[in-house]
Amino acid sequence: MATWNSGPSAPRERLEKDPGFRRPGLPRFFLWLLPLSFVLQVASIGVFHQYRTRPGNDNFEFGWEMGRIGRSIAQGQGFSSPYDGDTGPTAWEPPLYPFLIGGVFRLFGIYTLASAWVLLGINSLFATLTCIPIFLIARKTFGERVAQWSAYAWGLNPYVWYWSIHWIWDTTFTPFILACVFLLALELQDWPGWQGWVLFGALYGIGVLANPTMLTFLPFCGLWIWRQRYRRSLASLAGIVIASVVFWTALSPWLVRNYAVFGHFLLRDDFGLQFRLGNGPYAEGMLMPYLQPHHNKLEWEKFQQMGELGYSESCKQEAFSWIGAHPRRFAVISLKRFFYYWNGVPRESNSVSPVDFRTSAFLATSVLALLGLARAVRQKRPTAWLFAGLVLTYPTVYYFVFPHARYRHPIEPELVILIVFVILEARRRSTGAEAREIENG
Repeated sequence: MATWNSGPSAPRERLEKDPGFRRPGLPRFFLWLLPLSFVLQVASIGVFHQYRTRPGNDNFEFGWEMGRIGRSIAQGQGFSSPYDGDTGPTAWEPPLYPFLIGGVFRLFGIYTLASAWVLLGINSLFATLTCIPIFLIARKTFGERVAQWSAYAWGLNPYVWYWSIHWIWDTTFTPFILACVFLLALELQDWPGWQGWVLFGALYGIGVLANPTMLTFLPFCGLWIWRQRYRRSLASLAGIVIASVVFWTALSPWLVRNYAVFGHFLLRDDFGLQFRLGNGPYAEGMLMPYLQPHHNKLEWEKFQQMGELGYSESCKQEAFSWIGAHPRRFAVISLKRFFYYWNGVPRESNSVSPVDFRTSAFLATSVLALLGLARAVRQKRPTAWLFAGLVLTYPTVYYFVFPHARYRHPIEPELVILIVFVILEARRRSTGAEAREIENG
């Protein structure tokens, strides 16, 4: 059983001055795991023909709104037009991934097979690299054995590959950057100097520019780092100031651009639509796709006439009006959204069975991860509450909007670690019980 120190540890500065100190590096198995994981994902792109663009609806389903914005960038029209037609500057999506799409489109062609291969290859690369922070997080929290199996469980997992080869979105970048932030939070417990704080602010700023939902974890993460450093008698105020300055510096070009264009400091402006897609007269806790502008001609006309800010505000008011008139119904569907987030969203089926077995594996992984978290908390592991904070905070917005399987994927690296931990713990306890039975004859 791995051992850990539940109390304050020696600051890193003292450890590194110790002549016997040697920072552990990555084990040799990464020399084959990373190439194998990447090659298998790229091979899957070819085997399952994921490189094919979607010519129907002018390829809209290949990248969706981000793809349309990327096309506008490649055509020299700037960050604009998330749907068909020229609807002008947009903040409908955060900037990072559409700019990546735009750059690839400019180099390899708009909605071409070459661009599809490059974008899916980049997704696969980020999914592969996520093995590294997963290993380092698990080793720092649960020990070498859990770390090794967690890296295997991620790098050789077809479910992970699905998100890298199927979605032209930030679906693999966000888990990678969030895992790096999580790892850096662990390191900042006893990291002296200012360099770690600079890196934390920069990483978090980059992550928010890809997926603003990461903001939900930031307050808890910052407080956790401060508390851990306080227990070690390490100062944090200057570091927090430095990280904040770097964080806002990373966001400022996008915020300033949006203020100049829209008159508001905003990260993205589609919340009203997203809120309405999950809340209304026919809401059942899932996405109502028929209300989206690219599916609904009337909604598309409203988007064109009102502009995206006006349209989003109109959608938000509709949703809030419905919630105000039906608060109990809103509470019920929010509970259903909570269940669907962890169970998987049910799909239409002609089966009369009350159980949707297609979501069983999804639910099983959620249960195992939560059991692993509960066990880590009961064992009073120092890092357990950082895992708990991520699980408690990151999904909250989706409980009030609508859930989707890919919305769980950004926290999947940490869930994989918890799953491996609880399985190995169960195996260790089972082996220990068997050994005691043999001894007792």
